[in-house]
Amino acid sequence: MSFSNLGLVVIDEQHKFGVAQRARLTAREPAPDVLVMTATPIPRTLTMTVYGDLDVSIIDEMPRNRGKMITAVRAETKLTEVLSFLRTQLESGHQAYVIYPLIDESEKVAAKAAATEFELWQNRLHPFRCELLHGRIPALEKQPTMERFRRGETQALISTTVIEVGVDVPNATVMLIENAERFGLAQLHQLRGRIGRGEHKSYCILLTSDPSNETMAKLSLLEKTSNGFEIAEADWDLRGPGDLLGTAQSGFPALKIGDLKKDAHLMRRARAAAMSIFEADPRLESPENQRFCPLIVEEQGRTISNVS
Repeated sequence: MSFSNLGLVVIDEQHKFGVAQRARLTAREPAPDVLVMTATPIPRTLTMTVYGDLDVSIIDEMPRNRGKMITAVRAETKLTEVLSFLRTQLESGHQAYVIYPLIDESEKVAAKAAATEFELWQNRLHPFRCELLHGRIPALEKQPTMERFRRGETQALISTTVIEVGVDVPNATVMLIENAERFGLAQLHQLRGRIGRGEHKSYCILLTSDPSNETMAKLSLLEKTSNGFEIAEADWDLRGPGDLLGTAQSGFPALKIGDLKKDAHLMRRARAAAMSIFEADPRLESPENQRFCPLIVEEQGRTISNVS
């Protein structure tokens, strides 16, 4: 990528990009202004908001004429009742997504797959039209499939996470996510954002075969809130804050002491002390500041701790 005079970078759906990808746009001289946008900040980005490296603006209102969305967690044993509800929605003229974590079944992963289950859904929802969509379908076939769904010619789309962003079908009012325990919180929140885009009440059903306390606690959070920051904070707790000095966007840092969340006040004091030293002695030339030189871990031109 080459720009003659780059002044502003807007990165939408920020969670879909890696730190190094964003750095290619932002790590140039003179540094451009940067606006990153997402409904679910990645843990590393959330950590940067905690420590004041990012200014944050929150849009906390839904667009006009949007119907209410209800999220419900159901055990896989309730599939018959869920299917009955889904057919009721289709009979009333609405459309549905059925989402799977895999394209094909795998011997290594105990999860259902879209391509494998597609024929089952054709039988379950007959006479309504179903179509299959996933990442290995050629682009020339994907686009017509999505267009038929947008026009209402297809009533149910059996898909993987390929529909996670950029899909806007106001008449789609139901999303059934199979093996919901296989998805992360942020991804589930992004997926359910494909429904509730019209004036009708919408329903996201999280079907799970894992009754463990950890899974139920994670999924039940989505029943309670649609606030992206609350979900991101829970995701932060589950996956760790990532590496502010590196490229890991989640994971737990190898701190010998301290906790980035519990000790935030102490971290802010340390940051303020470091800033005051650099303001007085930018090159760390004074004898008393020489001891800090080995602690500088960033190289000129390769700064990534400011890549949000």
